[in-house]
Amino acid sequence: MKQLALATATLLVASGAYAMDAAAAKALASKNACLACHAVDKKLVGPSYKDVAAKHKGQADAEAKVAARIKSGGSGMYGPIPMPAQPNLKDDELKLLAAWILAGAPDK
Repeated sequence: MKQLALATATLLVASGAYAMDAAAAKALASKNACLACHAVDKKLVGPSYKDVAAKHKGQADAEAKVAARIKSGGSGMYGPIPMPAQPNLKDDELKLLAAWILAGAPDK
């Protein structure tokens, strides 16, 4: 059953159903000041979302890792400047942001 759910979720993302959530993810990133330090395709204070996606490409646990990093913050993975923690985000918000980032932060 777990494999079916994973396959369905993967199909939805690949088929463009994820696009419906892209606007919500971008709004959430904006609301929580993520876009003050990150851009889609260039380094600002922190790495670009495309660089984050590339670093985690092919990792089965990438979404969980990125979601955990968003929640806890930290430094050292991309340089010495710390990323502030986002402990007030709910698990579904963390998953949405992580999936959006790992998809390359699409606009649509």
